[in-house]
Amino acid sequence: MTESNGGFLTHAASTSLVLDSFNIGGIGTIEAYIANANRMPVLSADREVELARCLRDTGDLNAAKELVLSHLRLVISIARQYLGYGLPHADLIQEGNIGLMKAIRRFDPERGVRLMSFAVHWIKAEIHEFVIRNWRLVKIATTKAQRKIFFNLRSMRPNGNYLDSGQIDKIANNLNVRSNDIREMETRLSGCDISIDYKEDSDDSYNPSEYLFESMDEPDNILHKRDYDLMQSVGLKEALEILDDRSRKIVESRWLQDENNHTLQELADEFGISAERIRQIESAAMKKMKSFLLK
Repeated sequence: MTESNGGFLTHAASTSLVLDSFNIGGIGTIEAYIANANRMPVLSADREVELARCLRDTGDLNAAKELVLSHLRLVISIARQYLGYGLPHADLIQEGNIGLMKAIRRFDPERGVRLMSFAVHWIKAEIHEFVIRNWRLVKIATTKAQRKIFFNLRSMRPNGNYLDSGQIDKIANNLNVRSNDIREMETRLSGCDISIDYKEDSDDSYNPSEYLFESMDEPDNILHKRDYDLMQSVGLKEALEILDDRSRKIVESRWLQDENNHTLQELADEFGISAERIRQIESAAMKKMKSFLLK
């Protein structure tokens, strides 16, 4: 259910605001996008409150746009911290921009908190979900506890070595999760466990602050890129064959081209549709493949 134009910015309008008004493909290169974003003026606290009230009370998209543009550098900075997962920087930024939109829709200017502080959780949450959704075809983190472990475990393993019981218990205590959950995630991250245990649950409506570990270190810049062979063993080829030609082309171009994977914008240009539409087709295709693999 979307809000009316007289209230908060709708999801569709907020998404198109970034993708259409200030998208990477429209500007050219990601370097040009970053340069333009860094030239955007920083809002004063008074101006920020004024714009947020205007958006809340009238649904003024120009107010929303000014809030967005003034915070693009924040999204870029956060997205850069996730480059170690081997995903395109442009896609990470785009997902972060969607998180920024969600933050702006929910921002309350009367609470005395700056938008930058409020938006960090939403930007990270959107990027986290993107990483989890795409790092492996089969989800490795489907609950709040698993998400928390996924984004902290690598930085907490001494020298990247396996953990002993004492270390596992200590990390579990720090993250407020079960020791068994730590052991399970360690196995999944090691690549030794390729079972498909995705379950539908009620965690889709999580609040980002519920699983972001406040003092967490960002991911290391060295991650294993060897998951395609594992996915082959659970029927990737057969799953691809159930897709229509366009969906299959998008999935293959995005994730199965070794070092030449395409960005959303590149595929948008090729198919003559928006990058957001490419993302939607890709997401639907992934869900369809998962359903096939779970049969």
